[in-house]
Amino acid sequence: MEILSFKITGKFAHFRKYYANNTAFSFTIPPRTTLMGMVASFMGLERDYYYEILSSENIHFGIRVLTPLKKSFHRVNFLSIKNLGDMSKKFSSDFRGEGGRIQTPFELISGWDIRNDNVAYQVFITPVQNNGSTFDKIKEHFLNKHPVFNITMGTANFNATISDIGLIKENAIENVNSDDFILINSAIPVDHVSDLKFNKDDFDSYNFVEEDMMPGDFVANKNREVQKMNKLIFSVTPNPLRVKITKPCYKLRLPEEVINIQFMDA
Repeated sequence: MEILSFKITGKFAHFRKYYANNTAFSFTIPPRTTLMGMVASFMGLERDYYYEILSSENIHFGIRVLTPLKKSFHRVNFLSIKNLGDMSKKFSSDFRGEGGRIQTPFELISGWDIRNDNVAYQVFITPVQNNGSTFDKIKEHFLNKHPVFNITMGTANFNATISDIGLIKENAIENVNSDDFILINSAIPVDHVSDLKFNKDDFDSYNFVEEDMMPGDFVANKNREVQKMNKLIFSVTPNPLRVKITKPCYKLRLPEEVINIQFMDA
């Protein structure tokens, strides 16, 4: 078993909730479908043609929060488009501001100090058992090449950078199963957790915990209908969750630390 790891960092993020076209709400962490898009952008895969090769049947994704995150609402000054006009005959058009503007609410993800902090996550990728051909292509591109397309934190104007790309070898990965509380550094499926310890008096284990249902897979290439959902629990700070698990997780011995993770789609 091998795990590809990289960090993605940006100033702001917005991962629009999938159930409405005009919702202002955002997921706190990128859903699995968003991580698929990030990998596809890095590799230059054709739009809407990577849903099947990066599906949970072939690739597992994990996500870890690296900086304390918060959400805040802002107003975005969009153009009000009610009339397209005829640009070939008339210069006037709502696309040129003729229709005025409309204030649209928008939920923004940022660091606690919006002026100085960044939004940062660590992503983990590994192949599903006996299905490593796709992973080999991902690994080869990430380790040896530059991004083909720009990487963003959800929307096109929230540019992001990818750093610390590395391969975690099998000798640095250990399956962990325990009946006691353990620290989990990544998002974990809710059905993998039997108990959660939350002690506000213990600073080292103090967490801000969220639970959310996120899209995991699309039906097929060119079909963005959601096929599978992932119900996850995670901390919105770098502090790990203190949980009892019902299924084994993975202990990773990284050069700078030792962490426990689970994949979103495990």
